[in-house]
Amino acid sequence: MFAGLGRFVVRRAWWIIIAWVVAAGAVISLAPKLTSSSDEASFLPDHYESIRAADVQEKDFPKQENIGAVIVFERSDGGKLTEADSANVVRISKDLQAKKIPDVQQIVPGEVSPNKLVQTAMVAMPKVTNPEDTKQQDAVKDLRADLKPELKGTDLSAGITGSAAQALDESDASKKAGMLVGVGTIVIIIVLLLVIFRSPIIAFLPVVLIGLISPMATGLIAAANKAFDMKADSSIQELLTVVLFGVGTDYILFLLFRYREALRAGEDPKGAMVHAVERVGEAITSAAGAVIVAFAALTLSSLGMLRSMGPALAIAVFLTLLAGLTLVPAVVSKLGTKVFWPSKSWQREPHGTGFAKLGGSIARKPAVWAVVSALFMGALALGALGYQANFDLAGSSLPKNKESMVALKNLQKGFPAGTTDPTSVYLTSTTDKPLTDAEADVFRTKLADVKGVGQVAEPVLSPDKSTASYSVVLADPPASDQALATVKDKLRPAAHADAPPGTKALVGGITAVYVDINKAVDRDYSVVFPVAALAIMVILGLLLRSLVAPWYLMLSVALGFGATLGATSLLFTKIGSQPGLMFMLPVIMYLFVVALGTDYNILMVSRLREEAREGRSPHDAAGTAVRHSGPTIGSAGVILAGTFATLMLAGNSTLSQMGFSLSFGIAIAAFIMAMLFTPSLTALIGHAAWWPGHGDQKRNGSSGTPSSGPTPPAPATEPGPSDGSAPPR
Repeated sequence: MFAGLGRFVVRRAWWIIIAWVVAAGAVISLAPKLTSSSDEASFLPDHYESIRAADVQEKDFPKQENIGAVIVFERSDGGKLTEADSANVVRISKDLQAKKIPDVQQIVPGEVSPNKLVQTAMVAMPKVTNPEDTKQQDAVKDLRADLKPELKGTDLSAGITGSAAQALDESDASKKAGMLVGVGTIVIIIVLLLVIFRSPIIAFLPVVLIGLISPMATGLIAAANKAFDMKADSSIQELLTVVLFGVGTDYILFLLFRYREALRAGEDPKGAMVHAVERVGEAITSAAGAVIVAFAALTLSSLGMLRSMGPALAIAVFLTLLAGLTLVPAVVSKLGTKVFWPSKSWQREPHGTGFAKLGGSIARKPAVWAVVSALFMGALALGALGYQANFDLAGSSLPKNKESMVALKNLQKGFPAGTTDPTSVYLTSTTDKPLTDAEADVFRTKLADVKGVGQVAEPVLSPDKSTASYSVVLADPPASDQALATVKDKLRPAAHADAPPGTKALVGGITAVYVDINKAVDRDYSVVFPVAALAIMVILGLLLRSLVAPWYLMLSVALGFGATLGATSLLFTKIGSQPGLMFMLPVIMYLFVVALGTDYNILMVSRLREEAREGRSPHDAAGTAVRHSGPTIGSAGVILAGTFATLMLAGNSTLSQMGFSLSFGIAIAAFIMAMLFTPSLTALIGHAAWWPGHGDQKRNGSSGTPSSGPTPPAPATEPGPSDGSAPPR
């Protein structure tokens, strides 16, 4: 099938290229804009308590003010606030209110903190219902601009924090992050390809081709978002960039290495391209299929954020696969050997490479390499025992010098840390009888007695007195582990137990949302992980016609995942100062390491099977496969790891964690899993690895006869340079 596809593409190369350009123009011009959402509550199903509490608020308190921002005042000299300072706070609040800034409903000056160090003004804003709505961020921008002149002539300094202020600072940081990631990804790909091939044409080929595919993918994802009401998280655009360029460059490399191998074997350029598509088409398609089904497994997530991310990335990978099998061969077949210009090294084969030595060592001592690689990954995996989730995606990812972070730190000098995002508790009558003031007050006292609660405001009754609303300020920051524990283990149980007869209590607010997200993520671990693993095993079984190989291939990626999570936890939470890892990072990490790690395993095992069919023993087949495929996998791994590492340029701890974990995981997948563990274990298992399909049989029906000891590997058709540091050029 793939040979026929190769012939079709080569014969109609110009038609293929024109069709892609026309399709790209149509998608880019007609598709809607890709949107994103940072409203964590919108990601949860309706049955979670925090969502049911939000429904009560909308029903019984539709005009309830939402504290979108908090202005934090303190003396410039750090001293205690005087009566004159407090009078200035009141005046400034009134002056700002009088400016009638859009989306600022009210600015209410608060009380001075008990230690006289801080005073606040609460900024009421409408509840955000549209993830594309940036009016509140614009309001904070205007407030900050108007606040500065108001402070002149006073002894006060002030800053604005709260959810809207953090969203504004995060938006500014994300714009810079997107530019850095985009530029960094392209630069890394160009530089690495120049080093590997010494050809400017090959260096810029992925940039040009994937640059065409990228806006197509974005447009198709945006159309899918609109059609299926998907919501992308705030980092999807940066992640989409590195996935497209990283995976796309990998597939281009797989094709180019086989193309060069066929040219060295004496085939003409067009025949060499047909040969390349025939030989790597199945491996690329299977690899892409593994990635796609792994991402598609995210549709089973209970979090809308992950449910939308999976199909979005699956669309991008599928489009990249189509381009890898059609557009890339068409372009390269038209360029012919000029694609390698000015280098002439494609005409000859270097000998005595590092990959040849590594392959020979694996052929001689597969047990040693299997044990060493397994112990290395297993030791790193122990670090995963210290994994801790972090739910503060905005605050923890922002630089500490951003105004919202500085103001939040100042706020905590005098008030409970939960002041910026109070927890909401609703007491609702389940009968026809309205709530009495006495019942509401007694319940407030019970809430205030809960350990971890800082303050509880006076209850506000709905017009029909069927529901009482309580604003509960926690003693700890809203997204901290302590705050989550307070809501989960103390406040919710107490509220449910202490609700008067004939009533029920619901606890909502951002901290309650985080508690429910944590519960949803735990559920996703038990569903998404095994489904993705099973789907990938099915693909491996179909590709290799084996029931044995998929098991130890998945064992290798499981070890790789554990090593990656362990190394990331150690770096960011033990060595670094992060409170934890982004709560959804293990899911993303699992899918990328499993799916993309399987890519390299598929490429290695496919080549190993090919060598076995030539009559080589299991040991020799493993050694020769490493010698042949090592340069391809090494180059692809370095480039893909490098592209993911560009996420660390964002200056955002969330993206930095994602960038490190994915780049480290890809490096483990390429250089430990695929290059050491998989071939050495396959050599040890021998002919039984291919049971029951016996895919290692020679094409004439006989299988390779194991020898008593390894024989020297066959001459390389895909070797690396003499030092083994990079593939041949």
